[in-house]
Amino acid sequence: MNSLVLVAAVVQVQSLRYTPAGIPVLNFLLEHTSQPIEAGTPRQVNLQLRAVVFGDMANTLSREPLMQAMEFHGFLAHARASKGVVFHIQSFSKT
Repeated sequence: MNSLVLVAAVVQVQSLRYTPAGIPVLNFLLEHTSQPIEAGTPRQVNLQLRAVVFGDMANTLSREPLMQAMEFHGFLAHARASKGVVFHIQSFSKT
């Protein structure tokens, strides 16, 4: 199963765009910081992850302020035009 839940802040947003079919698309960058326990030892985790959201959620997220912690649910997929992965958002909520 390919499922990801991440609490992160939107730190960078590209302009809202539309597919040829007229569906809104928003590409953005998430930043996450936490200190989970790994092998009994606290570990500092800092990461940035590219993300994308489609449809009505793209319009909604484009109006949210930057740097606000939110919980994102979705899946990972290969980036189309470059190496790496993109987090495809299926739902989100304020924390």
